[in-house]
Amino acid sequence: MESIDHAILIGAVVMTLGILLGVFSARFGIPFLLVFLAVGMLAGVDGPGGIRFANTWLSFLVGNIALAVILLDGGLRTRFATFRVALRPSLSLATVGVGITAVLVGLFAAWMLGIDWKLGLLLGAIVGSTDAAAVFSLLNGSGIRLKERVASVLEIESGINDPMAIFLTLTLIEWITAPDGLTASALAWRLVVQFGVGGVLGVVLGLGVARVMERIHVAEGLQAILVCAAGCMVFALVQSAHGSGFLAVYLTGMIVGNRERAVTDDTMRAMDGMAWLAQSVMFLLLGLLVTPSRIWDVALPAGAVALFLMVVARPVAVWIALLPFRFNGREKGFLAWMGLRGAVPIVLSLFPLLKGMEDSGLLFRVAFAVVLLSLLCQGTTVALAARLARVLRPAYQDPVSRERLQGTRSPALELMQFVVAADAPVENLRADQLELPPRSCLMTVARDGALVPLEQVVLRAGDAVSVLAPGGSVPLLSRLFQSAARAPAWAQLSHDFLLTGDALLRDVAPLYATRPLTADEAARTLEAAMLAVFPSPPVEGDALEIAGLRLTVTRMEGPRIVQVGLLLPRGPATEETIKDKMWQLRRKVP
Repeated sequence: MESIDHAILIGAVVMTLGILLGVFSARFGIPFLLVFLAVGMLAGVDGPGGIRFANTWLSFLVGNIALAVILLDGGLRTRFATFRVALRPSLSLATVGVGITAVLVGLFAAWMLGIDWKLGLLLGAIVGSTDAAAVFSLLNGSGIRLKERVASVLEIESGINDPMAIFLTLTLIEWITAPDGLTASALAWRLVVQFGVGGVLGVVLGLGVARVMERIHVAEGLQAILVCAAGCMVFALVQSAHGSGFLAVYLTGMIVGNRERAVTDDTMRAMDGMAWLAQSVMFLLLGLLVTPSRIWDVALPAGAVALFLMVVARPVAVWIALLPFRFNGREKGFLAWMGLRGAVPIVLSLFPLLKGMEDSGLLFRVAFAVVLLSLLCQGTTVALAARLARVLRPAYQDPVSRERLQGTRSPALELMQFVVAADAPVENLRADQLELPPRSCLMTVARDGALVPLEQVVLRAGDAVSVLAPGGSVPLLSRLFQSAARAPAWAQLSHDFLLTGDALLRDVAPLYATRPLTADEAARTLEAAMLAVFPSPPVEGDALEIAGLRLTVTRMEGPRIVQVGLLLPRGPATEETIKDKMWQLRRKVP
């Protein structure tokens, strides 16, 4: 009985220490996951804790359950709209990108570590995929807001690239241990089963889970537990059918999260706690499993492998995988640097250990070192890399509270509350003078603990205002009620004034175009003309030129371009030309 009490005490102390150190280290940009990993190592056999833990099977079990919960939570937060701009590039990165990374890292590791090239390829497959836990936690916890295309690619890629890594790892293990039983047809069938069974069952079971969640109403805490239990059930069923349980549970979460009445905002907050619990327990346990002193034996070659992965293999894979898609060099560079490694490589490195393969301990230690260096180097520089790559969106503060209205069609309406800040654009304005985004309505104004009648009320700093608006209007509303934030570089330099997306191109061209419009162009709106030119679905910040008109997408609602920025030509000659055109137009006006 006393040993049980001691185990509970040790577990609680280790978890509490990890959270407290994580809060402190976050100020310096150190990821929470790295802190939990370090606390586990300190509590282990080589640290002050001195805990001897070598249960590989238990670590593998906890790792799989934790990854299932993390992917389920990531799927719940992925909107179908992100697939408009990110599905095809994400699939390319999750398949072609993982394969190229595995081959390049494998060949380099075989040379650096002096091991058989097949073992090198196995190590490359183990560390070849980005980690959903690391990507989701860093994107949510770093406080940065990325351009839609970049953020969507990172989220979807990390959620769906595990099947490829698992396929490569299991195939190489079988090739090394029993090469005679492996045929090309068996490989092709295994790949089809991994993606096909995982994808089909993920969608079918996800629809079933969503139907159940829509019809069963329980307390939010129980609803979160029900979602987690359903996700783990989907994971286990698909794994038993030899499909990818990781892909299936991610798709299940996405289907449930996009159904209007399946989960509430309170449930999502409870799921956030579930995901953090899963991540922290998994990283603490993996930290306990490793023996740090043995990592030092391979520190230099493992560091070289990690460096090669970060600055050579991943960038080359990203560049090749994204060749057919519209990404500029800065976006590709950021996507390459955000190839974070986390729990997935460590869990995959347990496969050779469980199989009892030769040099499996070496593969585990090198994979662990790669994860440590990835979190340390890449995880701590996310904000800096985003600024250098210029992939940040305008900063804004989230509402004090927000609640989605049931029964509203896409885009769903939400009831949001803001507190008017000093020097905000709406301060000292009457309520009826507010220029709110489309489909938005001011509902209440609370001051000094009481509601103020909306008729003729003048907003003051400290007022709590409630607004009914589409979810996509949060950035605009935040800039109205909060202090104005500095716009990103593309927003400052890309336009001199704004036009609506439904403005006719022929009305703008006479002033600023440098060539006559074609018949098709003259009949189109700015939105239609830009969509016809863009080779892939655009996002805010994308720019192009039509007949000399330099246009930038400054605001979108779903797939629609609702606001366009126009950048005037620079230089005395072009300014004189514009003045002449304006004079000619005035003379034509009766």
